[in-house]
Amino acid sequence: MQFRSPLGKARGLGSAKDGTHHWWMQRLTALALIPLAIWFVANVVSLSGQDHAAFAAWVKNPVSATLLVVLVAATFHHAQLGLQVVIEDYVHHEGLKLGAIVAVKFASVVLAGIGIVSVLRIALA
Repeated sequence: MQFRSPLGKARGLGSAKDGTHHWWMQRLTALALIPLAIWFVANVVSLSGQDHAAFAAWVKNPVSATLLVVLVAATFHHAQLGLQVVIEDYVHHEGLKLGAIVAVKFASVVLAGIGIVSVLRIALA
């Protein structure tokens, strides 16, 4: 039996002071992804039927390479933020929650790094 009120239980725990920043980052990455995704889809459609050399030439364009790097970074950051919220909301075991969040962050950094390096290898080749 617990004799402390909900306020007594919460007092002293403080605020994580991270929720507002997390919320804003998720919204900003979502807003950035709208024009980036439209640009990417439009260019992929325009390149349909082309050979590998045409695609490589498109990636070698500095504007295309830069926007592709931004697209990859924003996509993985946005996905990581969203998955973190899902894990925090639905995983109730603290150890499992921490491990899953670390795994998602690690995987998003590794996969974003692979995507960015891939774009740069094509662009700088």
